[in-house]
Amino acid sequence: MAVKNKRAVSAPAETKRITLIKVMPWLLLIGGIIALWASVMLSIEVFDRLKNPHYVPVCNLNPVLSCTSVADSRQAHAFGMPNYFIGIAGYAAVAAIGAAMLAGGRFKRWFWQLIEIGLLFAVGFLTWLQFQTLYRIGALCIFCMVVWACTIPMFWYTTLYNLQAGNLNTPPRLKGLIAFLRRHHGDILVLWFLIIIALILKRFWYYWSTVL
Repeated sequence: MAVKNKRAVSAPAETKRITLIKVMPWLLLIGGIIALWASVMLSIEVFDRLKNPHYVPVCNLNPVLSCTSVADSRQAHAFGMPNYFIGIAGYAAVAAIGAAMLAGGRFKRWFWQLIEIGLLFAVGFLTWLQFQTLYRIGALCIFCMVVWACTIPMFWYTTLYNLQAGNLNTPPRLKGLIAFLRRHHGDILVLWFLIIIALILKRFWYYWSTVL
């Protein structure tokens, strides 16, 4: 009888426990929607400026925070089209996947591998863009940074989920490293963002120091 009571008490606690599989749908849905919104907003600002050369985009705040400088660069058309077109298509798909998961959808291993490849491309591309904006263009795009803030957690936790679920083949000798990453997932994510913030502060300190 005591065992039954123990199970009755522990079952609700287990149900309420936050797990990665429970978080993933919301992460992909909300992150995808916010990144999609940022991509759409950037495209609207660019089109408004094309219609009216004197139009000042809302994301042009100062010499550093200037989406016009970024949008006018060749890096903004890395694949022969505006980068935000890729963002609109990609993040709409990510949000749709999150919505499908919330509706009860379950995906095959190969599909999760495709999601991993897509987000790996996204985080690799935005890392390249971060370098370009910091050290080549010399300006930051607010909407682009919103996309950064959404893409990095989506990639990070999708990777951890795929490792946990066995969707990615990993050598046995890496099990210790994977366990370490899972234990310190939040610390690693915070460190990732702190590095980006530190690079931004260092690169544009000549401007920030005049404002402070």
